[in-house]
Amino acid sequence: MGYTSYVAVGDSFTEGLNDPVVNGQAVGEVARYRGWADRVAERLAQLEPEFRYANLAVRGKLIDQIVEEQVPRAVELKPDLISFCAGGNDLLRPGSDPDRMAKKLAGAVRQLRGTGADVVLFTGMDPRDTPIMRRVRGKFAVFFMHVRAISDLYGCHLVDIWSMQSLRDWRAWSEDRLHLNADGHRLVAARVLDVLAVPSDDDWRMTWPPREQVDPRIKRREDAQWLREHLGPWIGRRLRGRSSGDGLDPKRPDLTRLP
Repeated sequence: MGYTSYVAVGDSFTEGLNDPVVNGQAVGEVARYRGWADRVAERLAQLEPEFRYANLAVRGKLIDQIVEEQVPRAVELKPDLISFCAGGNDLLRPGSDPDRMAKKLAGAVRQLRGTGADVVLFTGMDPRDTPIMRRVRGKFAVFFMHVRAISDLYGCHLVDIWSMQSLRDWRAWSEDRLHLNADGHRLVAARVLDVLAVPSDDDWRMTWPPREQVDPRIKRREDAQWLREHLGPWIGRRLRGRSSGDGLDPKRPDLTRLP
């Protein structure tokens, strides 16, 4: 018997940025995204006619906000399956403490597992290929080692994004270099389904075809453009205490059948 209900908890990664819904977007409406969690839910729904799905994730949320706002709702909904990915936004902030974050995560996982649900946890990407972010690679590694330990301690499924070589190619990422594109989300969905032992049409171990050599001067211009158009505004919002998710509600707050 497959899963009959699934609740996704987290930030922009789980909300699905930047994997846009092509149809059904109203003019002036806040952009709605599909993402790996929707893709996993769609596959699970194919196997279980009564399947229901909720996605509580909101872009920009910190781990404390996710634990306080989303985890109690996930417990209340009592699904068979819960995915929980948090911490990326915290790790990018100066002064964040991966040990404190891990304690917060462990307490939340204990609550979620206490409902009897299967829980899926995630490591994140190795930031070694990203300018600026590679400087805090050690902090990322410490937190993700904690995630592995917490997964073992509470009997969770672990999706090890760090080891996914297919995501080290920039063709899996959107222009902001912080969020996956549709191809990247498709690969993560395939990895999640593999961890859950659910057959998938996609292979998360895929190898990208060779690319033409990029002129180093072009690469430097692209890096400068990324700093100016994406990283700079992101840092500016953090300094002002603002988030891209301020005022936004979850895209699927209740367990409902998929269309």
